[in-house]
Amino acid sequence: MPRILIITGEASGDLHGANLARALKALDPGLSIVGIGGASMRAAGVELVPGVPPLDIIGLIGPSAVAVLLRRILAVRRMLRTELFDLVVLIDNPGLNLHFARVAKAAKRRVLYYIAPQIWAWRPRRINWIRRRVDHVVVILPFEEPLYRRAGIRCTFVGHPLLDAVTPALDQAELRKRFGVDRAETVIGLLPGSREGEVRSLLPVMLETARRLASERPGVEFLLAQASSIQDNLIQELLADAPVTVRVQRDLANEVMAASDLLFVASGTATLQAAVVGAPMILLYRVPWLTYWIARAVIRVDCIGLVNLVAGRKIVTELIQQEATPERLHREAVRLLTDRIAYHEMKAALRVVRQSLGEPGASRRAAEVVLAECRA
Repeated sequence: MPRILIITGEASGDLHGANLARALKALDPGLSIVGIGGASMRAAGVELVPGVPPLDIIGLIGPSAVAVLLRRILAVRRMLRTELFDLVVLIDNPGLNLHFARVAKAAKRRVLYYIAPQIWAWRPRRINWIRRRVDHVVVILPFEEPLYRRAGIRCTFVGHPLLDAVTPALDQAELRKRFGVDRAETVIGLLPGSREGEVRSLLPVMLETARRLASERPGVEFLLAQASSIQDNLIQELLADAPVTVRVQRDLANEVMAASDLLFVASGTATLQAAVVGAPMILLYRVPWLTYWIARAVIRVDCIGLVNLVAGRKIVTELIQQEATPERLHREAVRLLTDRIAYHEMKAALRVVRQSLGEPGASRRAAEVVLAECRA
């Protein structure tokens, strides 16, 4: 009976690991799947390693937190060296998983990396490191496969898991009625991010822009998609003195996107999510200046938005750092809401992005590659 170890990090990796585990069990119910993850993987029937919670380095603060993480890393290292696995599957989280790839390969384990490091964005020399320590890379963005293959790494594109989670044909009229904005002339969706720092930085910019739009367009309404990772008290704090009425929808990002005419979106996977739904958008992002300058020194791409990277060109305006202001956001919003040619050109470009992401069933296709690798 094949025995597989799945190692994840933050919450998104736990979800991808759970979807992969379900697909593996459906293809081969006799599999033994051990994992380092969270509640989603446990619910999918994965046997979680006792005493080793998810290895999430995001937001790590203080020497005690670092000591806890180090103990967990050492536990994983011991397990990789002493226990037998037919395959070690690493999901995302390159900060730690590239280290575990080295340990696993030194212990003569086969290694598969699912949702691979973004070598196209920063530290491209890592691809040589990956070639020596990873047997098979499984990617979810269409332009990644040729990059790995050119470097001599076995690589398979399986499509994006978003396509299994996002329904592109949601009924806009029904959603607007459900959200109480069915009488609006224009609906703007606000998606300020899934981390507290993003929300604190970007939501005030979005709200000031909303005030300007509302003063010019009496029929405009605003929906805010609150990520499940964001506490209610943070949203309440930031909306306490909001200059406009904002209807908050928790954990309903797809629905908010489908109900909206235009989105203000924090850079990240949400931009691809919006492309699948087909919602025109403006991308924003701001980070502390030191972080920004360090990123500028290492990032090797002209765009940061995943939607633009997949498109191969800038189809969505990116307002980054000093450009992420209410003035710039308002100007771009007015342009898209008044220039119907530009608006529909963006919708057409988003359809092309959606098509390039593949077909639904990414987790099942990834599971097929995992099983083939086990047999190898």
